[in-house]
Amino acid sequence: MRRREFITLIGGGAILPLAARAQQAERMRRIGVMLAFNASDPEAKPFVAALKKGLQDLGWIEGRNIEFDFRWPAADPDLIRAYATELVGTNPSVIFVNSTSGTATLRQETLTVPVVFVNIADPIGSGFVASLAAPGGNLTGFTNFEATMGAKWLQLLRDVAPDRTRAGLLFNPNTHSGQYFRMIETTAPSLGMESFRLPVQDAAGIERAISSLGRDANAGLIVLPDIFHFAHRDLIVALAAQHRLPAVYPFRFFVTAGGLISYGIDQANLYIRAASYVDRILKGSKPADLPIQQPTKFELVINLRTAKALGLTIPPGLLAIADEVIE
Repeated sequence: MRRREFITLIGGGAILPLAARAQQAERMRRIGVMLAFNASDPEAKPFVAALKKGLQDLGWIEGRNIEFDFRWPAADPDLIRAYATELVGTNPSVIFVNSTSGTATLRQETLTVPVVFVNIADPIGSGFVASLAAPGGNLTGFTNFEATMGAKWLQLLRDVAPDRTRAGLLFNPNTHSGQYFRMIETTAPSLGMESFRLPVQDAAGIERAISSLGRDANAGLIVLPDIFHFAHRDLIVALAAQHRLPAVYPFRFFVTAGGLISYGIDQANLYIRAASYVDRILKGSKPADLPIQQPTKFELVINLRTAKALGLTIPPGLLAIADEVIE
């Protein structure tokens, strides 16, 4: 064998395994994403950006080693079922979801495809996981609020509108976890208040409930976290303004849409943290072994324009601790 041929064979033998390993490392992974927003909803953009940035920081680059397959069912139960079936059928490496109803539907569709969820109020009570420390099965992720948050929303309503002694709790019985009722209802008497439930299932129901509440001069509104309210936030905010109802919301985007005040999780932070779980699953971890995480960052947002329109004076103490004040 001539020397040049010998070197070529030796060099080829050394290069091929390296090339094979590089090809394996860069093989494309598919991430299914089902979000409780309309595709055109501007509020979804920062959350999608946070998820992608979190993955990019961990070495997952869209178009190089991962691709996203998005579905946008908003709060439509028929679309949620259809899209869950579609996503599972694409055989993704992992599915990311941001609603209780979406997670429940995916759980019915598959017991094998890994699912990472965010914004789930009660994953144990909803039957998604066996425990927070050891989820078991193919689902894991991040919760949004503990039940005690209900008392904080009630206190906020009392602080910003001390003349209101009755709190209407807006929720959809088909999509809401119900875990906040007990805390609100047991806390209300100590604040000199009473609370009552306002179940709604469609836009007409929202209009009837808030219009009725608006006829009560002693009433205020607490909008509980719910995928249904995501899709109807503009209507809820507009009706609260129309009927001059002080209202407390669970998420910032209600206040940027004109709502009075919100206290809740920093959702973008939750999406960034969730990217680390997607990363670990892509690298071989099992959802059953990844403990459920709870939120670590919260934000208080106040809309002073809305307060002025309602004739309310926000206490200086609240303004001092607010993370954002809209003037």
